[in-house]
Amino acid sequence: MRHSRPTSVSALLLIGALGLSACGGGDGGGEGEDVALSFTFWGSDTRQQITQDVIDLFEEENPGITVEAQFGNWDGYWDQLATQVAGGDAPDIIQMDEQYIREYADRGALMDLDQVDLSGLNETVAANGRLDDAQYGVTIGVNSFVMVANPELFQEAGVDMPDDTSWTWDDYADIAVELSDNLEGAYGAGAPREPSGFQSWLRQHDKSLSTDEGTLGFEPEDAEEYFEFYLELMNAGGTPPASAMSEDQNIGTEQSLSGSGQLALGTWWTNESVALSDGAGVEFDLLRFPTESGSPEDAKPWYKSSQYLSGYSRTDHPEEVQQFIDFFVNSPEAGEILGVERGLPPNTEILADLSEDLEGMEAVSAEYIEAIEPELGPAEPATAQGGSSFSQILYRYQDELFFERVTPAEAAEAMYSEMQSQLQ
Repeated sequence: MRHSRPTSVSALLLIGALGLSACGGGDGGGEGEDVALSFTFWGSDTRQQITQDVIDLFEEENPGITVEAQFGNWDGYWDQLATQVAGGDAPDIIQMDEQYIREYADRGALMDLDQVDLSGLNETVAANGRLDDAQYGVTIGVNSFVMVANPELFQEAGVDMPDDTSWTWDDYADIAVELSDNLEGAYGAGAPREPSGFQSWLRQHDKSLSTDEGTLGFEPEDAEEYFEFYLELMNAGGTPPASAMSEDQNIGTEQSLSGSGQLALGTWWTNESVALSDGAGVEFDLLRFPTESGSPEDAKPWYKSSQYLSGYSRTDHPEEVQQFIDFFVNSPEAGEILGVERGLPPNTEILADLSEDLEGMEAVSAEYIEAIEPELGPAEPATAQGGSSFSQILYRYQDELFFERVTPAEAAEAMYSEMQSQLQ
């Protein structure tokens, strides 16, 4: 899921100066003494409350261990964490994001969670937090990137909902243009949300945004083809004009074109569909991505970790850190409290039990996640170290492209060069 403000480069560089003489974030001492752990996470007020409820339950079942929650908003979270890690005083348990897990793992800030039971997780879900044969993060919510379709706009336009098991990119473009032509005050499709849109495109061409080795997994020609497709779609009228698409990048989910009922086809993460539905007042259809061949397996979807839990490598209490993370992921009671607020539960048994009580878009999301399991491609490599700014770079060159200040080839070359420089 895209966030508006990645951490500054200067803050990330602080991680390189790990305070090796300092000890980790928890209190406590010798054998038999009480253990105090610290746990940092970001999110909404709802997330804060349900997370605290899980902490309370864990403490009740594990006398002698207390967990102090350190809660904040996404803005400032990564700057603060980088400073704490550089000072050798990071929290014991860290809510981690895919954009940053390699940053912190490669700099020695995360521990190997080798004692957490992952047997209840789908293998691709478990692999998401595995780097260089070490488990640096455990998934706590599962999403998939999806095409969100507004059935009311399809009906208004007199256009049939596509068969998502057979449609192609040409079909998608034709449908988007037809929708735009037949709608008043709404559009057929929007610009892809990044970097997930580009990742989805690359996967269909056996490429990736980053590689497991921490390099770029594509060439400028791949980006040029991607940019050409969306520029042609805009010029054909299948999307809003450049100014509207640029504005749509920087507003909240419910205020977006999809969330305000002005977009028939949008690209989002499955867990975002709940807020979109609330905003638009309609239950959306979730569609597989189109492919060149029309075969759904060629879309190579993947299960993304909406967030991970990681452990600080210099914690005084590695055993208790893993004990808490195991509880958070595998306790049925914790799963019932957490619900789907962070995405679908990664533990398949907990998800099966929870799914019986899901309604509306939550149920639709769960059904979609289950339906695409036979079609999954390989796990998406973690964003390369230095790549936390890739989404902003992609959006910036999309703007340049859609306002026709550069050609697709120029945008692709410049974007590739800038991303490459971030890795150095």
